[in-house]
Amino acid sequence: MRNPGDRKNFRYYDNEIEQVVSSAETGGLITVSRALVRPGQAPPLHTHTREDESWIILSGRVRFWVGSTSLDECDVHEAEPGAYVFGPRSVPHTYQAVTSTAELLCVINPGAIEGFFHEAGAADTRSDTAHSLLEEYGFVIHDNPPPAAQTY
Repeated sequence: MRNPGDRKNFRYYDNEIEQVVSSAETGGLITVSRALVRPGQAPPLHTHTREDESWIILSGRVRFWVGSTSLDECDVHEAEPGAYVFGPRSVPHTYQAVTSTAELLCVINPGAIEGFFHEAGAADTRSDTAHSLLEEYGFVIHDNPPPAAQTY
């Protein structure tokens, strides 16, 4: 059992993320993290070739783009607190907070990809396309992040 704040946080770009359960603790089966996200911190539209990803929205609202290699062609859905969102491997996706902040749990299985987030580490500016780690961890970038959201 883990309560919020039980584990140390780490930085991924300018996000503070709590590693709730590590891949090492689950024999590589899953990794679970808790993140507070803001509208300007959206990842680019991407695919994981090896992992399924799930999100549970704890607070705020989050918009998801899913299903195409172009943001303009993706299905767009908005998730509110309590929502569960599933992103199967090989399906392009991205997400963005549409409230000033949103807190979410991210569950990824299998869990080896957590190494990417720790290795990429902290940076003031996001630069996903420059990472040599992308290929190593099976990420494929398809499109830019969504434009900054109008928050409510």
